[in-house]
Amino acid sequence: MRAAPPATVAVGGALRGGGERGSGGAGPRMESSDLGGRQQGPIWHRKPGPAARRGVIVNIIHSVKGYHSKTIRFLNVAFDSSGDSLLAGDHQGNIYVFDLNGNRFKLVQRTMQACTALAFNLRRKTEFLVALADYSIKCFDTETKELVSWMRGHDSSVSSISVHGSGRYAITTSTDTAQLWDLDTFQRKRKLNVRQSVGIQKVFFLPLSNTILSCFKDNSVFAWEFDTLHCKYQLPTPVEGSVLLYKVFAVTRDGRIFVAGGKSNHLHLWCLESRQLIRIIQMPAKVRAVRHLEFLPDSFDGGSNQPPPPMFKVVEDWSKCTSEANKLTMRMTSGRSERPWKSKGSKIQTRLLKLQVNKSVENKENELPGGLNKKRLRALLKGFGEYPAKYRMFVWRSLLQLPENHLAFSSLIDKGTHSAFVNIQNEYPIKSRKLLRVLQRTLSALAHWSAIFAETPYIPLLAFPFVKLFQNNQLICFEVVATVVVNFCQHWFEYFPNPPVNVLSMMENVLAHHDKELLQHLIKHNVTSQVYAWPLLETLFSEVLTREEWLKVFDNIFSNHPTYFLMIVVAYIICSRAPLLHCNQTGDFEYFFHHRNNLDINVVIKEAYHLMEATPLDIHPQRMLDDFIPLTKGQYPVFNKYPKFIVDYQTRERERIRQDEIEYLRERQLAHELEAKAQEQKAEDEAWYRKQELLREAEEQRRKMLLEEEEKLAEQRQRLAAVKRELKVKELQFLDASRRRFLKYQQDQCQMELKRLDDEIARKASMREQETAATLQDVELRRMELESQRQLFEQHLIKDQEAVTKQMKEEVDARRRRVDLEDHLVQRLMEIDREEKQKADIVTEENLAKAEQKRIETDWRLQALHKLRCDDQDREKRYEEIAKLLHDNRVKEAELLKALREAEEKKWEEVIQKKAQLEEEQKAAAAANEHRKQFLEDKMNDALELAEKLQREDGYFERLRDLKAGRTERGVELQQVPRSGNICLNDLSASESSSHMSLDRRREELACQERELMAEVRRLRQKLTSQARTRHPPTRFQATKWTP
Repeated sequence: MRAAPPATVAVGGALRGGGERGSGGAGPRMESSDLGGRQQGPIWHRKPGPAARRGVIVNIIHSVKGYHSKTIRFLNVAFDSSGDSLLAGDHQGNIYVFDLNGNRFKLVQRTMQACTALAFNLRRKTEFLVALADYSIKCFDTETKELVSWMRGHDSSVSSISVHGSGRYAITTSTDTAQLWDLDTFQRKRKLNVRQSVGIQKVFFLPLSNTILSCFKDNSVFAWEFDTLHCKYQLPTPVEGSVLLYKVFAVTRDGRIFVAGGKSNHLHLWCLESRQLIRIIQMPAKVRAVRHLEFLPDSFDGGSNQPPPPMFKVVEDWSKCTSEANKLTMRMTSGRSERPWKSKGSKIQTRLLKLQVNKSVENKENELPGGLNKKRLRALLKGFGEYPAKYRMFVWRSLLQLPENHLAFSSLIDKGTHSAFVNIQNEYPIKSRKLLRVLQRTLSALAHWSAIFAETPYIPLLAFPFVKLFQNNQLICFEVVATVVVNFCQHWFEYFPNPPVNVLSMMENVLAHHDKELLQHLIKHNVTSQVYAWPLLETLFSEVLTREEWLKVFDNIFSNHPTYFLMIVVAYIICSRAPLLHCNQTGDFEYFFHHRNNLDINVVIKEAYHLMEATPLDIHPQRMLDDFIPLTKGQYPVFNKYPKFIVDYQTRERERIRQDEIEYLRERQLAHELEAKAQEQKAEDEAWYRKQELLREAEEQRRKMLLEEEEKLAEQRQRLAAVKRELKVKELQFLDASRRRFLKYQQDQCQMELKRLDDEIARKASMREQETAATLQDVELRRMELESQRQLFEQHLIKDQEAVTKQMKEEVDARRRRVDLEDHLVQRLMEIDREEKQKADIVTEENLAKAEQKRIETDWRLQALHKLRCDDQDREKRYEEIAKLLHDNRVKEAELLKALREAEEKKWEEVIQKKAQLEEEQKAAAAANEHRKQFLEDKMNDALELAEKLQREDGYFERLRDLKAGRTERGVELQQVPRSGNICLNDLSASESSSHMSLDRRREELACQERELMAEVRRLRQKLTSQARTRHPPTRFQATKWTP
C-alpha cells in the first residue's frame, strides 16, 4: 500500500514510509473502483497481474453523488492475520471488509461516527475491533453484523489497537493511558497511566513473544513482561543532540528489529536483543516527515513480484566502533541502494566506511560530529584543494560543530523583524523576495541575539554570502553566521563604530615582515589598512571572488585556525603586488579592493599556508586570537565584546530618529486626510443641492401616483377581507379536527403506558420473588457452611488439646524415668558408703586392739578425726546453702505458677512465647542433668582411683587416708544429689535408715507437686478453650453473609 490521496485507499503489495518513488516506465493503466452507494459488490472488474503500475493493484474511492457531490475520506485500514482480507473505515463511520482473493467487498457496519483505529486479527476470525470518536471501543461480527461487546474506559481518542498473537488479548492506546483487555470476557485487566507532561505515543505487543513495548512522547521506550507486567528493560536515550521525536513505529515479524520515525527525514533502527541503536537512516531532503512505517517480507511470491529498489544507501557503519557502538548512519539518494538485498536477480555489495577507534588524545580532538575527522579532512583538502560540492555543506556543518538549537532560534525568530532592518530592501534592492526575506530574518535574529549587530553597517555584507548558500535552512544559516562572527571576527567590535584597528595592525605587521616594499608603496600613497584590508574583511571576499573561488577559500578557512582568515587577506594583497605597485591614485586602490581581479586563488591559498608557517611568533596573529570555540548547545552564548555605551547611544539615537520619522509621517498623513476630507465635503454639498432639486420634482409625480394607488388598494382590501373570513372558518374547522384526533391519540397512549407499567410491575414483582428465594437459599447454604466450619474448628481444637496432653504425659514419663535413674544412682552410692563403712568398722576394731601400743598413732588419728569434723561442718554449711537454693527454686516455681495464671488472660501469641520459654528451660535442665551426671561419674572415678592407691600402700595411715577419702567422696556425691530436685538431705552423717526416709518423703512431695502441676495445666487449658469460644460464638454464624 502506498501513500494515496486522503479520500482513497490504495491496495498493493507493500506499505512504506516517505514519498513515492519515481517510476521508470509508463506501465499499464491503474484501475479505480468507486464504492458509491453500494453495500457489496466486486472490487475490480478485471484482476490486475503482479506487474501493476508501481505495485498498485487498485484505487478504492468512496464518493457520494447528489446535490453536493463529495468524496468520503478513508481513515484507517487493518488486515487480518492471513493478509487476504482487510477492513477500511471512512470518515462517516462506514466500515467495509474487502476480500482480495474473492474479489468482493461488503459493508459490515455503520457506526455513524468516525473510527480512530481498527483491528482485524482476533481469535474469532469474523470479529473485529473498532475505536470510535466517542472514546469507546466496540466489537462487531462481520457475518451477522451484530454488536458483540462495547468497551469503555478511555478519556481521549484511541489512536491504536494492538492484538496479541493468540488473539485473546488487546491493548488500546490513547494519549493519556493504555489499557489491556481480555477479549474472551471483554473486561479490562490492567491500565497504564502516565503523567500529563509525558504522553503515550503507542503501546503494542511484540510478535512471537510475550513482551509489550510502550513508546512515550519523550522518546523513551520501555519493554514489559506480559504475564507479570514487570519492566524488562528500557532502550537507551537516542543519539545526543538528535531532534527526531518518535511518532510512528514498526517491528519485524520476528520481533528483533524496531524502527522509529517522526517529523524528520531520519529513521532510528534498534536491535531489541542487544537493546542498542544500530542504524540511523537518512532519507532525501524533500522528505519532511514520516507518516507510516512497515517492514517488507523477504519473499515476494516466489520472485514473481520483485521488490522495489530501496531509496537509501549506507554511508557509515559504526557497528565495529567502540566509541559509538551499534550506530549506523544512512543517507537517502534517488538511485539504487548499496545495501545488499535478498533477491534472485542480482546481489549488490555494500560499501562501508569503517571508522577506526582512535586512542590518542590528538585524534579525539580531531573527532567531529557526523563521524568525520578533522585531520583526515585537512589531508583531503590538501590533496584536492577543496571539498566535494555534493558534501561541502555537510562538511562545513561538521567543522563548525553547529548545535542546531531549534528552540533558541525559534525564540529569536518569534521576536519579529528588528527595527534596524525593516527597510533593508531600500538599501539592498535584491530581486529575489525569498532571499531578501531570509536575509531580513537572519539579520533580525542576529540583532535580537546581540545589540551590536543592529548598529553594525557591514553586517549585511558579511552575512549575505551565507544567506545565499543556506537560504533553504534558516537555522543553519544563522548558526554559521554566528559561528563566523564569534570565531573568525574576534576583536572586530572593540573599537566600534571604527574599524578593528587592532586586527588591521596585526595584518599590517605581517605584511611588513613579508613584503616591506609593498607596504612602503601603500604608505607612500596614503593607503592605510582600512583601504586595502578592511574591505576584504567586512565583505568576506564576496566582492573580489567568484562563487567557486569563495567556496574554495572558505573550505580552507573553516578547516584551519581563525588566524588563517587574516593570513589569507595578507596573502591576497601580497599576490596582487604587481598591479598594486603600478597604482598611484587612492581611487585606484579603492577600486581594486572592491572589484574582482585576475588572480589565481590557488596561489593565494598556498601563500596563506606559507604565511601561517613563516610568520614569527611575536607578530603572529595566533598569539592574539583564541582557538575555535563552537556555539553552545541549548542556548546561544552571550556576545558582549563591544563598547556597550556607544551601541546604546546609537540605539537610542536611532530610536529617537525613528520616532521623529513616525511623528512626521503621522502629521503628514493627517494633513493629507484633512485636505481630502475638505474636498470630499465640498463635493457632498454640491451633490446634496442637486439631489434636493430632483427630490422636489419627483415628489409631485409621487403624489399623483399615490392617489391612484390608494383607490386600487381600497378595492383590494375589500376582496382580501372576504378571503380572510373564509380562511379563518376553514382554519377553525381544521383545528377542531386536529384537537379531537390529538385527544384520542393521548388516550391511546395513556392506555398503552398503563398496560406497560402493569406488565413492568408484574415482571419486577416476579423477579423480586425469585431474587428473595435465591437469597434465602444462599443464606441457608452459608449457614450450613459456617456450621461445618465451626465443627471442623472444634475438632481441630480437640486434636490440639490431645496433642498437648500427650506431650505433657511424655514429659512427665521422661521426668519419672530421670528420677528413677537418679534414685538408683543414690542407692548405689549408699551401698558403696555402707561397704566402706563396714570396712572402716573392721579397721576401727583392729585399731582399737592396738590403741595402747600406738598412742602416738592414736593422737594423730584424733587430729585426723578433728579435721574430719571440720570437714563435716563445712559440708553442713554447704547443705544449708543447697537448702537455701532449693527454697529459692521453690519461690521461683511459685512465681512461674503465678505467671502461668496471669498468662490465662493474654492472647494466643503470648501462650506461644511461653511455650518457647518452657522449651528453653527444658534445654537448660537437660544441660544441668548432663552436668550432674558427668560430675557423679568423675567422683566415682576418683573414688576408684583412691581405693586402688590404698590397696597399693601399707600401714594404718594408708587405711586411715583411704577412709577419709571415701567419706569425702561420699559427701561430694551426696552434695550433688539435691541439685536434681528429687531428694532433700539434711545431714550426711545420719544413718542409712534416715537417708531412706528422707528420699521417700522427697519422692512423695515430687509426686504431689507433679499432680498439682498437671491439674493446673488442665485448668489453664479449659480456660483458654472457654475464652476462644467466647471470642467466636457459634450463634453469630447465622448473621454472616459473603458478598461476591
